Amino acid sequence: MPEQHQHYEYEIEELANRDSWRMFRIIGEFVEGFDALNNIEPAITIYGSARELKPDHPLYVKTEEIAFRLAKMGFSIVTGGGPGTMEAANRGALRGEARSIGLNIKLPMEQKPNEFTTTTLTFRYFFVRKVMLVKYASAFIFMPGGLGTLDELTEVLTLMQTHKARPFPAILVDSGYWKGLLDWMRNTTLAQGFVSEEDMKLLRICDTVDEVVDAVQRWHHKRELGGRKAISQ
Repeated sequence: MPEQHQHYEYEIEELANRDSWRMFRIIGEFVEGFDALNNIEPAITIYGSARELKPDHPLYVKTEEIAFRLAKMGFSIVTGGGPGTMEAANRGALRGEARSIGLNIKLPMEQKPNEFTTTTLTFRYFFVRKVMLVKYASAFIFMPGGLGTLDELTEVLTLMQTHKARPFPAILVDSGYWKGLLDWMRNTTLAQGFVSEEDMKLLRICDTVDEVVDAVQRWHHKRELGGRKAISQ
């Protein structure tokens, strides 16, 4: 029997090969996102794995509690809208009576939006969704995750490194999980001059819920204080 290959409609090929009217669909996604999210600040984006977790899993519990504590402080919580740690964060936001935003993505393997959002948007294009995940955030929290989480982390760091985005805290939760990546960045990329010490300072490492909340609180207070000083000058 010949091997059966599943057919996927690849986004890059679609943009290259189909009619230019596709650009209007892209513009429409941006407009819908901007209209739906323009009043959610202050907001925190929480990234993490879409792999299924039971509500009693330690990672689920920690993610939910982080989101809950930040929600009680007045932050909207933004996630990728799917299951796993994203669901946990949205659940915590809802429990904390904050806006709970899920920015879902259409995938060949269907990813259903979780049920703990007050606002759900579903995007066709990853790059539009990424803009929405970054644009309104006052801090970025990265829970343990896979390739998607790594992609989002490096993109956020690159935006801040190149001054395309304001330098907000990029908080990595669970030092044991991220140790290998951080060791490689310091011992290989930094040692060979491909990143700088300033780039490394864009990252914060936290292990407990209290550490995460304190890091966000300190940054937000510093930002608000800086804004008040600027206005008074």
